[in-house]
Amino acid sequence: MPHAVPRPPLRGRPRPGRKAATALAAVCALALTACTGAVAPVDEPADAGIPELSENRLQVLDETETPQLPVTVDSVVLDPYRTSSDPLEYEQVEVTDTSRILPLTGGLAEIVFTLGLGESVVGRDVAATFDEAADLPVISEGHDVSAESVLALQPTVILADTQTGPPETIEQIQGSGIPVVVVEEAWSFDEMYPRFERVAEALGVPESGTRLVERTREQMASVRQTSVEASGSPLVAFLYLRGTAGVYLLGGRGSGADAMLAEIGARDAGVEMGLDVAFTPITTEALIEAQPDVLLVMTKGLESVGGVEGLVEIPGVAQTPAGRNGAVIDFEDGVLLNFGPRTPQVITAMAEELAAVTGGVENAEGPDAGGTDSEDDTP
Repeated sequence: MPHAVPRPPLRGRPRPGRKAATALAAVCALALTACTGAVAPVDEPADAGIPELSENRLQVLDETETPQLPVTVDSVVLDPYRTSSDPLEYEQVEVTDTSRILPLTGGLAEIVFTLGLGESVVGRDVAATFDEAADLPVISEGHDVSAESVLALQPTVILADTQTGPPETIEQIQGSGIPVVVVEEAWSFDEMYPRFERVAEALGVPESGTRLVERTREQMASVRQTSVEASGSPLVAFLYLRGTAGVYLLGGRGSGADAMLAEIGARDAGVEMGLDVAFTPITTEALIEAQPDVLLVMTKGLESVGGVEGLVEIPGVAQTPAGRNGAVIDFEDGVLLNFGPRTPQVITAMAEELAAVTGGVENAEGPDAGGTDSEDDTP
């Protein structure tokens, strides 16, 4: 959500990355040429209208299929010592029953539900916060999966990815004999579409996976132009914050946020500074050098540092245009970097939020990431 200091009170069920509807409507009228008619192409893809991110719901495929089982699929071998430069290794896993599906991440849960198999899902990760999964039992705390909680649900197939952990818990679950299919992470759009197909294949619905890929590609193409026009070209720094753990990181190339920002025509401050790793510890000098117009954060991370008021107290933040103007947008942790079926919703919302905090400033031809005095006038 866009913020001005002081930050407005939190709502009971937060609207991820959004202001109150009335305020946003006014912004859209200026930045998007009217929320109701001019953005009709965004809301009318070939399949059906894309829900607003604020609705917190998925868009299940209109045409689904009955799982064709058994299937034997490749599953990533989890190796806690593997580095990002090491190639993945695979083993084959047979899936014979999808009557009780348990996705261990919020992103995987989104895919399963969107494929039309939500009624077979028996539990959820804490990051699966969309409405369709709200009543399911939670099997994780923080980023850690509980083996006891998983096994108590008696799943017939479990879906995980290469980030799911802790490793000893996954080993314990695999040792139970329940099929565990591990798929690759997705940190870019190029990695997102194969992930859809991998999950669909593992659940015996490959044609649904193909339809989901085709629909999402169409939706992304539909929202892209409108989003670029809405957001302008602000310089945005993605900060990963966990104040309670003393974790303060600046996103760079490969963080996932860089791909999202590029998709809507915004500039990633870390990338423009030459950061070739996904995350780098924040320093005062780096923030001042970056001079971002806007700070992009995850909602829980923002809360962990005491909201916008606490964020601007981090050394260097107050010396940036974003810090001086309170230009901060936050998105729910389980939404921002999921690279899942709701990504077109996220792209649209992010463009609107950037327009809200910058006034749709167009500075594509403006100063570089190093910043100049002219950036201080960002509205």
